[in-house]
Amino acid sequence: MEDFIALNQVELISSGITVATLLILKFVSTKTIRRIGRVSDLNPARTRLIIKYISFALFAIGIGALIFIWGVNFKEIGLLFSSVFAVIGVAMFASWSILSNVTAGIILFFSFPFKIGDRIRILDGDLPEEAEILDIKAFHLYLRKDNGELVTYPNNLLLQKGVALIAKNSVSDNDDL
Repeated sequence: MEDFIALNQVELISSGITVATLLILKFVSTKTIRRIGRVSDLNPARTRLIIKYISFALFAIGIGALIFIWGVNFKEIGLLFSSVFAVIGVAMFASWSILSNVTAGIILFFSFPFKIGDRIRILDGDLPEEAEILDIKAFHLYLRKDNGELVTYPNNLLLQKGVALIAKNSVSDNDDL
């Protein structure tokens, strides 16, 4: 640890000065923005929002200054950020899709609007024909159209589109077990 401090003394002092300067700037800017908001009779929520924006900008400037002080290679930082944002983007999209379908499956399960064997018509241009529900899974339904074609339909779309119940299944779900 002593070797690290001895080798990086200039960077550590510069980092301390940068952090102290940013904290002073944040304090002064917050006081100034609140005073301007009070004098101009602005909405307090708008004043707090501007303070958040200024704080975020100061934080970003501080991160940039620390990266410059410590001599990090900008090409490596660009690669790191692009990789992290790509993973986060894919994860958020996948999470949203999975969560929306699972949530819709749970809603369909507890609200009992349709059961296996019911005939439905999805009021959408994608599937205007009638279809029979073959199975209801966590993520999607298995539907058989009149021409025998098997279709999987996501649960979240079933809740978003209009669905007409054409015929109820005359056999109860317990008979399948």
